Amino acid sequence: MREISYAAAIGEALREEMARDESVFVIGEDIGPVRQAEDLFAAFRERRVWQTPISEAGFTGLAAGAAASGLRPVVEIMYCDFVGVAMDQICNQAAKMHLMSGGQVKVPMVIKTPAGCGTREGGHHSGSLEAWFIHSPGIKVVMPATAYDAKGLLKSAIRDDGLVLFIQHRLLHPLTQQVPEGEWIVPLGKAEVKRTGREITVVSYSYALTKVLAAAEELAGSIDVEVVDPRTLVPLDVETILDSVAKTGRLLVVHEAPAQGGAGAEIVRQVSERGLKLLKAPPRVLGARHVPMPYSPPLEDACIPQVADIIRTIREMVE
Repeated sequence: MREISYAAAIGEALREEMARDESVFVIGEDIGPVRQAEDLFAAFRERRVWQTPISEAGFTGLAAGAAASGLRPVVEIMYCDFVGVAMDQICNQAAKMHLMSGGQVKVPMVIKTPAGCGTREGGHHSGSLEAWFIHSPGIKVVMPATAYDAKGLLKSAIRDDGLVLFIQHRLLHPLTQQVPEGEWIVPLGKAEVKRTGREITVVSYSYALTKVLAAAEELAGSIDVEVVDPRTLVPLDVETILDSVAKTGRLLVVHEAPAQGGAGAEIVRQVSERGLKLLKAPPRVLGARHVPMPYSPPLEDACIPQVADIIRTIREMVE
C-alpha cells in the first residue's frame, strides 16, 4: 500500500486510461502543470491533450461531436460555475443524442470539473451545482470523496458509453489516503457504508463527508452514527441507503449545495416513497443557505454546514 493524494489518484486514472485506450483525449482549461502532473501533459500533449482558451461552449461542443464520432473525450472545465456557459452543449445536445438517435449514437464523454466552496473565491467560483444535472436526464453524476474512489470512479466514467459529470471538490485535492498499487475500478451506482452505526443514518458525499465522519467520531460513545457515501448521485444506490435506514430508523442528508431543491431532497423523496415505514422520525436535509456564496471567510463558513452544525442536528434527531 502507498499513500497518495486525491489529485494524484485522478492523475493516475487519466494516465492509465489514456495509455489503455487511444480514443481517450483530454481537452479544456487549466490542463498540464496547472492542475495535472507535468508527465501527463508531456506524455500526451502532441495529439491527445488540448489546452484551450476560455471557451467552454466551444470545446464542450467539440467534445460532444468527437464522442458521437467514436472518441472518448475528458472535458476539463476550470470551475463548476462555468458549466452554465455550456449548458446547451451538455444538457440539450450530449445528454439527449443517444435517445434522439434511437440508440444509434453513443456519447462516451466525461465532463470533469472542480466545485465547492472553502477556498474564499466568492460567488462566481464556489458553486455546488450537482442538482442541475441530477434534474437533467441522460447524465450520470459522480462525486467521490476519497482518493480510492476518485481513481476508481474516474476510470469507470471514462469507460462508460454515456455522458458522465465528474465533480471533484477542490478541498479534497491535497487529502491523502492509503491505496493499493495498480488499477482498480469503482462501479457507478454503488454506495458504500463508510462507518457503521445503529441510531441514525447520515448520507453525505464529496467534501461534506469528511465533516460528517468527524462529527460521527466526536459523537462516538453517546450516539452511534452510520455514514453512507452514495459516491454517485445518478445512478443513486437507494437500496444501500434503505438497508441502513431499516437498521437505524432515522435519516439525515448532509451536503454543501443549497438545501433547497438539492440532492438531499431527492434522496429523502426516494427513501420516503420506498421506506416510509422504516422511519422513526421525519428525515432531514442539512445543506447550505439559499444565498450566493459570500467572499468573506466568516460569512462563507456560516453559509455551509460545519461539524458543529452536523452534531447539533444529529442530537436533535436522536435525543
